[in-house]
Amino acid sequence: MDVLILGGTAWLGRVVAEQAVTAGHSVTCLARGESGPPPVGVEHVRADRSDASAYDSVGRRSWDWVVEVSWQPRWVREALAALASRAAHWTYVSSGNVYARHDSVGADESASLLTATDADRATTDLYGEAKVACENFTRGAIGQRMLIARAGLIGGPGDISGRSGYWVARAARDPLAPMLIPDTPDVPTQVVDVRDLARWLVASAEARLVGTFNAVGPVVPFGHWIDLARAAAGHTGPVIPAPAQWLLDHGVAQYMGAESLPMWMVEPSYAGWSARSGEAAAQAGLSHRPRAALQHDVLQWEQSQGLNRSRRCGLSTDKELQLLQELAAA
Repeated sequence: MDVLILGGTAWLGRVVAEQAVTAGHSVTCLARGESGPPPVGVEHVRADRSDASAYDSVGRRSWDWVVEVSWQPRWVREALAALASRAAHWTYVSSGNVYARHDSVGADESASLLTATDADRATTDLYGEAKVACENFTRGAIGQRMLIARAGLIGGPGDISGRSGYWVARAARDPLAPMLIPDTPDVPTQVVDVRDLARWLVASAEARLVGTFNAVGPVVPFGHWIDLARAAAGHTGPVIPAPAQWLLDHGVAQYMGAESLPMWMVEPSYAGWSARSGEAAAQAGLSHRPRAALQHDVLQWEQSQGLNRSRRCGLSTDKELQLLQELAAA
């Protein structure tokens, strides 16, 4: 295939480009290149998508497959205007954030969506609404030649958000020391490995798969995720469970961000956030490597980045120590 990736120099787009090249396809990435160079073997078309001329060169070519990951409505709309008629197959990588509710465990692709934003350039507080708008633009321009992949939490090596790597990195940072964990072992986690997702997207394009799919990982209880992280890291120190409400009362954030417990969500209205149905995608070929292998690989990447580095999410060393001391005194 002749493949055009709008982006392709960072995270998912980059891994899709790598796997498409490995599969023998001819890959072009249209990107500014500020996130780094494209993978080896990829043609790089430098362009700023805020520029009206961004698609001039690629818009004169025909493409077997176009991949779009942006959540900015203007960029998606303008790319479709320039390229929709030149593409045999189109993949839009959307998000589970498009759904209006997150309280239902096992919800599938038929769940209701947010109302699309009408903003050309969306702010992060309108991320879900912007993704809905982008889905609508894509559906209107491409019709039956498209796949929409509503990705869940994407993890694995390269996860700069720090979410999928926090627990294994924490376990490895001090494998003999006490480790604070939430006393909610049954809370679900759901991570799709970036490599598994990318492999499926390439295979789906080769097969001209169409439709809308929750591209999510297997549901794993939180306690088991931590057990896997400790095993991968060789953590043998004690684990100290803390009640959920106690953690919230002591300023611990849920899921992501500063001083958080990554991937941990106890808000009832988000009971299904990490427990969406991925059955349709599984039936369409999305498979997942063992969670132990994911943990092992993401630990290697975390070690290469530095286990003591500043992180985008998770508890700082000082905050965790303070919490452990307060919990012991309670």
